[in-house]
Amino acid sequence: MKIAILREQAAGERRVAGTPETVRKFAALGAEIAVEAGAGEGAAIADAAYAEAGAIVSDRTATLAGADIVLGVQAPAADTLTGAAPGAWVAAVFNSFGDRARVDGYAAAGLEALAMELMPRITRAQSMDVLSSQSNLSGYKAVLDAAAEYGRAFPMMMTAAGTISAARVFVMGVGVAGLQAIATARRLGAQVSATDVRSATREQILSLGAKPIFVEKVAGIEGEGSGGYATEMTPEYQAAQAELVSGHLAKQDIVITTALIPGRAAPRLISDAQLATMRPGSVVVDLAVEAGGNVEGSVVGDVVERHGVRIVGHRNVPSRVAADASALFARNLYNFLSAFWDKDAGRPVLDAEIGDAIRLTKGGQIVHAKLH
Repeated sequence: MKIAILREQAAGERRVAGTPETVRKFAALGAEIAVEAGAGEGAAIADAAYAEAGAIVSDRTATLAGADIVLGVQAPAADTLTGAAPGAWVAAVFNSFGDRARVDGYAAAGLEALAMELMPRITRAQSMDVLSSQSNLSGYKAVLDAAAEYGRAFPMMMTAAGTISAARVFVMGVGVAGLQAIATARRLGAQVSATDVRSATREQILSLGAKPIFVEKVAGIEGEGSGGYATEMTPEYQAAQAELVSGHLAKQDIVITTALIPGRAAPRLISDAQLATMRPGSVVVDLAVEAGGNVEGSVVGDVVERHGVRIVGHRNVPSRVAADASALFARNLYNFLSAFWDKDAGRPVLDAEIGDAIRLTKGGQIVHAKLH
């Protein structure tokens, strides 16, 4: 059983799908590990560290030759995987519903595409959930990016020259990224508030020492939406939330938006008119910018200014914390494959619950139910 860890080819991608830690663990299972030279460079992992852990470090052709499993962060195009074993598994993030041509390419190449972003949010798969591990870091980094653009201090400071007021931070969307953003902003000394359409998140907000901002007169979602995500709300709720948010935004220094709906464009949370009510020098970080954006006027990969408000739309935020993001992503992949490792077969064997959820292609066909 040969596992190949490739150097990422997507522009700006600094993460890597395997680390010396996971190389050792895979080797302990009896697998042969091949790593493409330079794969860990963006995450500050030297080729020598992989070699010391027991991997064979070589060029891409040798790394792929006969590989039974290929590990990646962002799924490579199928035509770049020449030399992998027939029917080889490729475990990576595929953007399954947004890049159908890539999925078609895998079917045509006879490769088995395993989309890690579709890992079901069930208890036994928590340690395999790449979206959660990467979102956690996104929430953390969003606060640091906001602080870098803000130009003022976060905590209240009492000095002989006078008192500096604490920054007011508002987090919109209290999933994994939002909760980490709240916690990070609180650690930096900010005065934090947060909102979500799921009323069950109120207790989570309070537990982190932040103030919950919720629509009271119209019912939201009780508990979690599908897969732990929020779902779209009624027009009545959307109108009530817009009114509530508009009044709150005008008082904020920093806003971080995190709302995503799987398979659909990100919901619009902040309009241009609402931005205009914010004070000059305020900062908005749109973590959903690559999915269409929560903020009107946000630009993918850029920091722009509207009405004196700086709008941050960085691409691939986890890659901005590449070393830790790689360590967590690599552990997710190891936890996934090792959980299904069959000692007799010398390879992982997926069960239906997980396999059907993440398998996009097999035997030259597209097999995922939502892609038909």
